[in-house]
Amino acid sequence: MKLKKIVCTFIVLNLLNMAVLPTFAITENSNAGISKKQEKMLKHKTKRSKKYNDDYKYAYVNLDFWKGFNDENLNNYINLAIKNNYDLKLATLNVDEYYQNVKLQLSQELPQIMAGYAPAYTKLSISDSKSVIPSGWTQAIPVLINYEADIFLKNRDKTKSVKKLYEASQFDERAAYISVASAVGGVYINLCALNEIIKHQEDIVNLRKEIYEIMLESNKQGLVSTSDTVKANKAYVYGNSELINYKKEQAKLLHQLAVLVGESPENIDKLKITEFSKLSYSKQIPSEVQSEVITNRPDYLKAFKMLEKSGIDVRIAKKEFLPTITISGLATFFSVTSGHMDSLYAAAASGLLPVFTGGKRIANLKLKKVQYDKALENYYKTNLTAMQEINDALISIKRDSEKLDEHKKQLALESQDFSYTKQRYNQGIISKLDLIQMQENLLTVNQLLTNSKGNCYIDYISLYKATGAKL
Repeated sequence: MKLKKIVCTFIVLNLLNMAVLPTFAITENSNAGISKKQEKMLKHKTKRSKKYNDDYKYAYVNLDFWKGFNDENLNNYINLAIKNNYDLKLATLNVDEYYQNVKLQLSQELPQIMAGYAPAYTKLSISDSKSVIPSGWTQAIPVLINYEADIFLKNRDKTKSVKKLYEASQFDERAAYISVASAVGGVYINLCALNEIIKHQEDIVNLRKEIYEIMLESNKQGLVSTSDTVKANKAYVYGNSELINYKKEQAKLLHQLAVLVGESPENIDKLKITEFSKLSYSKQIPSEVQSEVITNRPDYLKAFKMLEKSGIDVRIAKKEFLPTITISGLATFFSVTSGHMDSLYAAAASGLLPVFTGGKRIANLKLKKVQYDKALENYYKTNLTAMQEINDALISIKRDSEKLDEHKKQLALESQDFSYTKQRYNQGIISKLDLIQMQENLLTVNQLLTNSKGNCYIDYISLYKATGAKL
């Protein structure tokens, strides 16, 4: 009987040292040229087994704020960005990755059970005539159970630490959605304003061309100097150069908007942009914000989670000085002779305490304390940065609104002045050249007004972002 146990133990030890891995042949094929049916099958394979509700993504960006602009095109682009933006898809995948890390760490708190099957052929030569072990096949089915008794809750704290990373990744995801929504809104509003500015600039260029032609004809007749003609030509060329710069910036903004909403930059002709004159914000923008609003910002919440994680890591480092207690169990079912099954059971407990590790545990504890101090300083810094960004946005709204009011007054006066100039021209008191120059001044003030109004809208978006979309 003792010899049977020796043989069984030998087989089990060999089995535990074996690594049996399945082998799969993987063929990489390009998706190019695949049929629609194949493409549908590929998409089906990459779908998650768990169905997620995407409503929380719309809550991240606070759609009510964007609806305040009363622009269907803008709302459509925000929705497209939420669904198609690749940065947002990566942010969501990062959350899923951290979630799986939590499950991976949680598995360390549970018992580990392994089972196997170990056939072996034995042929023994024994001098003891009283013990006879027949040659032939021996079969064993070992079941091994291993469990680290977490009486000091070290593994539990490790799981909590990893979970804090998962929670922090959720705030990163929320920050990404707010950032992309802000980028879409900013680019779209700048496009609306730039389109209006380009229209005025085209009119300015046409007027300067007309001025130059008048000056050129007058120079031929000796009515104006060549120097004045050259100056008129310079103004015309400069205006054309500004128009080219505006159109270049317009194309770049269209490319940015296309990428933000998950479209190819080659399809910018399909993007619909509302006329700037039809754009307005109907909701109330607060003149002041309570300091508590920073607690809604994702970066503030993430900093707090990382501070909590660092505190847990310090606690884990302290528990590394405590012993590790492991409970193991072994059950083996084996057959040495055909038709007869024997069993072997064993249980053991061990406690291991690291005695000398070259100062590793002490250094690790000091390291975790330093990381905790860094997390604390980052928390304070995030707090101050949040207050700064909110105050910057509020002062920008205030000053740009004042500037917009002044430009409105300037436009009213310029319009009134142009009306009087037009009357004098109709009466033959002034020349057409004087009328054109006054008209150019009016267009320039219109450009200033458009730019100021656009800046105010951008300031609203900056406050929206600074408050964590809780505007």
